[in-house]
Amino acid sequence: MSVFNLGNAIMGSGILGLAYAMANTGILLFLFLLTVVAVLSCYSIHLLLKSSGIVGKLAPYEQLGYRAFGTPGKMAAGIAITLQNIGAMSSYLYIVKSEFPLVIQAFSRADPTADLWYLNGNYLVVMVSIGVILPLALMKQLGYLGYTSGFSLSCMVFFLSAVIYKKFQIPCPFEEFSAANHTVSHLNIHLNITDNHATHDNGLVHEMDDSHCGARRSVVYGNTGRLRAFPLQTAYTIPILAFAFVCHPEVLPIYTELRKRMQHVSNLSILVMYTMYFLAALFGYLTFYGKTETELLHTYSRIDPYDTLILCVRLAVLTAVTLTVPIVLFPVRRALNQMFFASKSFNWLRHVAIAVTLLSFINMLVIFAPNILGIFGVIGATSAPCLIFIFPAIFYIRIVPKEQEPMHSIPKILAACFAGLGVAFMIMSLSFIIIDWTTGSSNSGGGH
Repeated sequence: MSVFNLGNAIMGSGILGLAYAMANTGILLFLFLLTVVAVLSCYSIHLLLKSSGIVGKLAPYEQLGYRAFGTPGKMAAGIAITLQNIGAMSSYLYIVKSEFPLVIQAFSRADPTADLWYLNGNYLVVMVSIGVILPLALMKQLGYLGYTSGFSLSCMVFFLSAVIYKKFQIPCPFEEFSAANHTVSHLNIHLNITDNHATHDNGLVHEMDDSHCGARRSVVYGNTGRLRAFPLQTAYTIPILAFAFVCHPEVLPIYTELRKRMQHVSNLSILVMYTMYFLAALFGYLTFYGKTETELLHTYSRIDPYDTLILCVRLAVLTAVTLTVPIVLFPVRRALNQMFFASKSFNWLRHVAIAVTLLSFINMLVIFAPNILGIFGVIGATSAPCLIFIFPAIFYIRIVPKEQEPMHSIPKILAACFAGLGVAFMIMSLSFIIIDWTTGSSNSGGGH
């Protein structure tokens, strides 16, 4: 169950943006960055577990901060965890808000212009929060959610399988969907018409421009080998990858319930997620190339919003992200308890009140959020570096006794370099994202 819980904490909405990230970097650079972030995540978990082993096996993330820097360290860790996981839950519920109405509309064949309450994403996300997420979030122990975590991961495996299958079914350039196209496409099936690149006289016009149908070799040189301008959208790649691998707040709660080697479980979970991430990004990108949107499922809707397989995939993704929200909510509630109620025993009223307050606040964010890429970028460039790079390294340096490992020892030097890398990453990513916003060149709203 611990592998399921940790894997589900890693896997979430980030997988939907990875194909877009690959479209902006090229395959080789994306693979390099994905590998680097995965390896660094494993190393940072090693630092956390080493520190936790010294403080005590039951020490949560915030207690490591308290042991290292006192109350300021505990507050900094609690705030970073709260921001990171609120951002994560917001992105999950944003997917519910944007995808659930499309699924209902497709199955009911409702008019998309009709003003129906059950096609309003704001209403639906509130209903899902109250009816599904809140009851799971009220559980006292995280381990009970292992069954839902396993089912959630199965949904993401189905998503990956569908992305791979669609790569070999969708031609490039692909046909944009319209009502006329949908009618004629059924006629073409019966007539065994297989020329996807022809132009027909009956109103069905296929896209003839295939200039985007080629894998980008490099973010700098593209497909032609000529030097090209550095796209500012590439600035979102590392934050998206960092966002996709943040599981550190969940490691220690799972560690407290796991009486085995946690590092092995963490490495295995990250390896499985690494493989799934790369395959989903690769086949999603190789399906649409330069036409890949910020959320992959919206790109499939441009071809046929009534495609049965994609509708099932949407349901699977909705199920997966919905069941992930309670897993991510637990560390936020624990962080708030550590920051404000550390000296008090467990209380059901406080337990319920924190969950209700958090879900209410997140629903407000989701209702007014402009797009999902902004959530990925900002959270991935701020709290994610703190949780992955900076805090594990500086906690390790401060907590591990100098008698055991002197400051000039190789492990502590590596930890200091690791923290410096996190600071540099944060500054670089935020700088590019701010430039992207100020120049107005971001297409972060793509697909929405």
